[in-house]
Amino acid sequence: MTVRNGLTSASDWKSVLQHDVPASLVVFLVAVPLSLGIAVACGAPVAAGLIAAVVGGVVAGALGGSIVQVSGPAAGLSLVVAELVHTYGWRATCAITVMAGIVQLVLGGLKVARAALGVSPAVVHGMLAGVGVVIALSQLHIVLGGSPQRSALENVLELPGQILNNHSHAVMIGVLTIGILLVWGRIPRARAVPAPLAALVIATLTAAAAGWDLTKVDLKGGLSAIEGPLMPQGDWHAIAGAVLLVALLAGVESLLTCVASNRLHDGPRADLDRELTAQGVGNVVSGALGGLPVAGVVVRTTTNARAGARSRWSTILHGVWVLLFSTAFAWMIAMIPLEALAALLLFIGVQMVNLAHVRNLRNHREMPVYFVTMGGVVLIGLAEGVAIGLGLAALLALRRLAWVSVDVHEGDERRWRVVVTGSLTFLGVPRLTEALRDIPPGTTVELDLHLDFMDNAAFEALHTWRLEHERTGGVIDVDEPHGEWYRAAINGTRLAPSRVPPRHDRWWLPWAYRRRFRPPHVRADLHEVNGADHGGGGGHDGVLAVREPQGVPDLLEGTREFQRRTAPMVRPLLLRMARKQSPSHLFITCADSRIVPNIITASGPGDLFTLRNIGNLVPRAGATPADDSVAATIEYAVQVLKVRTITVCGHSGCGAMAALLGGVPDLPALRNWLRHGKQSLARFVAAEPYGDESGPLDRLCRINVIQQLDNLRSHPFVDTLVRAGKLELTGLYFDIGAARVHLLEQERFTPVPGLRTG
Repeated sequence: MTVRNGLTSASDWKSVLQHDVPASLVVFLVAVPLSLGIAVACGAPVAAGLIAAVVGGVVAGALGGSIVQVSGPAAGLSLVVAELVHTYGWRATCAITVMAGIVQLVLGGLKVARAALGVSPAVVHGMLAGVGVVIALSQLHIVLGGSPQRSALENVLELPGQILNNHSHAVMIGVLTIGILLVWGRIPRARAVPAPLAALVIATLTAAAAGWDLTKVDLKGGLSAIEGPLMPQGDWHAIAGAVLLVALLAGVESLLTCVASNRLHDGPRADLDRELTAQGVGNVVSGALGGLPVAGVVVRTTTNARAGARSRWSTILHGVWVLLFSTAFAWMIAMIPLEALAALLLFIGVQMVNLAHVRNLRNHREMPVYFVTMGGVVLIGLAEGVAIGLGLAALLALRRLAWVSVDVHEGDERRWRVVVTGSLTFLGVPRLTEALRDIPPGTTVELDLHLDFMDNAAFEALHTWRLEHERTGGVIDVDEPHGEWYRAAINGTRLAPSRVPPRHDRWWLPWAYRRRFRPPHVRADLHEVNGADHGGGGGHDGVLAVREPQGVPDLLEGTREFQRRTAPMVRPLLLRMARKQSPSHLFITCADSRIVPNIITASGPGDLFTLRNIGNLVPRAGATPADDSVAATIEYAVQVLKVRTITVCGHSGCGAMAALLGGVPDLPALRNWLRHGKQSLARFVAAEPYGDESGPLDRLCRINVIQQLDNLRSHPFVDTLVRAGKLELTGLYFDIGAARVHLLEQERFTPVPGLRTG
């Protein structure tokens, strides 16, 4: 569906007539019965609901930020409006609506509309569900021929007596209306007429034909009988609170509907500040004309989009149709039984308890907020229920932000591992100290801090325990894979920003840049840093410093880290690969320690069959001295593993190529091996230098890759597969300093792009 922004130009009238006019008629047929029913639920004049529908369509529709949103009287506001009507009277309620519109105009001008999206959806859905329950309970009494009580609890208590009394005509019209609402959508070809309209028409005609004694809708004088607003009398603090409540509730409901409307079409996205301003204008006009408060309504907005609306003309025209109907056919509205409208509201109230929202909130553990808000609205009141829900949502959010997990595991040889995850604040100190108390004195502890925040109380507790443990002869190895909050606290520095995003897992870093390694029998000495006694190395670095290791790193420490961090993640994958390998590539590269094939190719276990030697050389078939090791690897990869690609990867600053240029050192085995690079050196001497090369050494490193690809084809079994198209040979060059991979294309290397451009 294509949706246009703004009012339609003259050249687009054909589209308006084809799409927007039919959609506006559908929305009109839905809006009329809902507007009448909501006015009845609010205790307002029936015409007030029609005025709000007209203003919501024409005014808010023309000025709004969403081109498909339909505004009008909303069921979610019925409780607060009903309370205002009971407390101040109808005309004073209209004045409160005008003042609420002015507040919305101010908020829209201040560009604060997006702040409304910070309200927890659990509170909003809980509020609407609570309103739905209250509406259903009150309208059930009208369906039974009685009168609703002042509160939901009183309605529940009075319900048994109401059911026992005989209200045959009222009950029959109510059952008929609800039955039509339930089955209408399942009747083929009946969906063209909205179910609410069909239910009221059939109920009205049935009641008239049967001559049932029912209460009719009071529409004496039509729209012209509505009186203007009158300033409310009473406590101005309460009046100001009522104004803010109407403004905020109507604004939040409108903005949430506005955001939801974006998912209903592929046109321009909604402008929330403009929408809030339009709602303010709508409420000023509606209140001044004697109408109900205006808000964006989900049901009518969804109906509008699904009916094929392509511009805001559909919303505007629906308001025009409501106005024409209210003035020309008011006599038809006066025939509608009040019990039928009550049954319609009862049905709407039940639908406001949306089970789909409950399921979604359950997945996010927000159901307590939903049910507490709903219960507060039903048992106490709308404003009180919303306030309680917001408070609970804030407490749960604070609890989640302050969540911390402390896991303590005992390993072998008196080694313990402690993993602390989350936000370590004073709220988590009791849990932390209780867990650390179980670690025996004098043991070796691996302390992993996966923290996004640490406050001073938590640091003091953790650091005090560390000092005490080290005084008893224990060793503590601290690692912070994310923000280094503990190290910063020791050094007296401030870690900014306050919350840092977690860095990538650092398995690929050299040992010297991940942690300080020391032999197991060496215990960290205690030094003074910034006047504090702690177990660090000299000069502020300690076990947390990023520096070269003292002596040779312990390879066993690296394997322990693998067993602790990586092995649990890769074990299921390696278990499936344990019996057979199926690599797709043979990767031939240099033995240089700075080249890690799995990093520069982003590959994992089972992807690459790797061959490494000094200079990434491939001796030619029949070369002297013979080298069966390289040939055997190639032969096995191609003929047994059936690899589809062989890649030769050279690199910048290759020591083997430097030896070919400047003289091979007096190492007999190395001298014999580098004889296989003589073809590369000869090709280098004969080739014209490239303009983009940085120097002779890097040019030889690149030429060497090209030569080794030629050497591969000197092996008959390789050449045969290449000619048959069953094997591909590729060349790569890795610039170490730039961390840039280059791809060989027609004897020239071009950088592999970092971003997709096509």
